[in-house]
Amino acid sequence: MERDKFKKIVDNNSWLKYVPNSLTLCNSLCGFGAILFALNVFRPDFSPPNVLTICAWIILCAMVFDALDGFAARIFNAASMHGMQMDSLADMVTFGVAPAFLSVVMAQCLLQMTLTQTIITLLLAATYLGCAALRLATYNVHAIMEKKSGDKFTGLPSPGGAAAICSMIMLYSINYNDIKNIEWVNYLTMLLPVYAAVLGLLMVSNIPYLHVGKWLQSVRRNRYRLAMLITMLAIAGLLGIKGIVIIINFYIFSGPVLALLGKINLLPQKTAPQP
Repeated sequence: MERDKFKKIVDNNSWLKYVPNSLTLCNSLCGFGAILFALNVFRPDFSPPNVLTICAWIILCAMVFDALDGFAARIFNAASMHGMQMDSLADMVTFGVAPAFLSVVMAQCLLQMTLTQTIITLLLAATYLGCAALRLATYNVHAIMEKKSGDKFTGLPSPGGAAAICSMIMLYSINYNDIKNIEWVNYLTMLLPVYAAVLGLLMVSNIPYLHVGKWLQSVRRNRYRLAMLITMLAIAGLLGIKGIVIIINFYIFSGPVLALLGKINLLPQKTAPQP
């Protein structure tokens, strides 16, 4: 009865059909905003750590819009091929171009690089960007072919790669003013483009990764997952940004580690469907 009433409300308010695409546009605008704001890193009246941290948070906020647009499309029965294409284009800007741009800006702003080092940094960022494009194109192809996804992705999802880059930027920022960690911060800055390239390769790999959205939906029915979620929230609450960094990168490395354990028969092997 409630479902019929909700369906009637949706049918009588056609504007609700535009909500998913509006959320997708918010996603792409967040990516564009992060790129624009990152340009302030070269201004003398702006603090580079603060600028980069704000950009990272903008990208992380875009993930909320990315999750909500799909949810809105389902509840308003507004899923379409047009919306799917828009979603991938928005993801390309926010989770492809923006993180790659931030990794280059961070390196060039904070390090005195030679021409060779600059070229290498650009190539590493381009690897991330190219792999993100390949992944999103593959996603579209499988969606068109109506290949349904299970509770896992094949390869690292592009929002996961972007979150990992943002987590490294945040880790850099909270240690920037600590003289004891200055050398470590410099190493982190140099390694970020390398990490970005690795993340790109993980995107186009065959390594299974959990579908976080579907995993969260199953928490209420699985006490072990509920315990894991409570543990992660406790870590984030106690450690703050460091806790968020740990959780994000635990997810990134869980894929290769579990795949390796499966290869050596320490875990049962499962074939993950394409997203």
